[in-house]
Amino acid sequence: MPFLGQDWRSPGQSWVKTADGWTRFLDEKSGGYVGDLSSFCKKEDHNKENLFNSLNYDVAAKKRKKDLLNNKAKIQYFHQEKWIYVHKGSTKERHGYCTLGEAFNRLDFSSAILDSRRFNYVVRLLELIAKSQLTSLSGIAQKNYMNILEKVVQKVLEDQQNIRLIRELLQTLYTSLCTLVQRVGKSVLVGNINMWVHRMETILHWQQQLNNIQITRPAFKGTTFTDLPLCLQLNIMQRLSDGRDLVSLGQVAPDLQVLSEDRLLWKKLCQYHFTDRQIRKRLILSDKGQLDWKKMYFKLIRCYPRREQYGDTLQLCRHCHILSWKGTDHPCTANNPETCSTSLSPQDFINLFRF
Repeated sequence: MPFLGQDWRSPGQSWVKTADGWTRFLDEKSGGYVGDLSSFCKKEDHNKENLFNSLNYDVAAKKRKKDLLNNKAKIQYFHQEKWIYVHKGSTKERHGYCTLGEAFNRLDFSSAILDSRRFNYVVRLLELIAKSQLTSLSGIAQKNYMNILEKVVQKVLEDQQNIRLIRELLQTLYTSLCTLVQRVGKSVLVGNINMWVHRMETILHWQQQLNNIQITRPAFKGTTFTDLPLCLQLNIMQRLSDGRDLVSLGQVAPDLQVLSEDRLLWKKLCQYHFTDRQIRKRLILSDKGQLDWKKMYFKLIRCYPRREQYGDTLQLCRHCHILSWKGTDHPCTANNPETCSTSLSPQDFINLFRF
């Protein structure tokens, strides 16, 4: 093969591609051609080909220079596992440069689950990934996902809190894996199928452990919830954002059962999670001709997503496109960094890396 269209071992001699392969010839100063090329290539054609090759080389050189500059511009900033840089370019470029798996690995979700303000946020993110994003994670990210999930389960087993929330997460993940494992051979999961079967068995074991939890009643002899005035009890119950918690609370004592059926309580719960338009589409009347807000609530949650509420969320700086937890500083160059931050829901976080 020629070296960039010219024989570097003998100046003045060049190569021409013919039907029989590459053939060397001499220029006019060197005494003409080597071999009979009259039937294959004229000097004018050779000059055109060399010109075309030189243009290709120039274009390739410019492209390499441009790619080098782009790579320098796409520097990932990462400090103490607290924040991560997101590329400012198009969604496709951002996905190719910083995928969901990379962001999931770099952001410190393992420490986040230890913070009660961030626990629900991380669990919701794990649930969304389990529903539709498992196949987009790399092998390392999938392993990290299972490690974080194990820590979540261990925390729930120790604290005996958020049991139902983690049960739903494990059930969602197990259902998704059952569907994906059946499609083995289509490269939908990274790794050996036996490894995923083992992970599914682990999920079943976790579910069994959660089902076997026996919540012990604390030995407390002071004022209990039922000792409070009815107005305070009702006020506390209005702070619950999940209707299933109200139902469970009503099963504790007969007096609480009466309070948990309060129409105003369920009305505020419906108005908190859903819009007036959504409520008007799902009106249900009781036998007395009044709106049955409790039945409407459970019907609405089957039709529409509930309002999400988190103690702490990830923040996206619109100026420098850096992801960080709320309250974590990053080297922002904006004049007013506080005005550049936007809270991201778990779904918004996933949407950043879609293309």
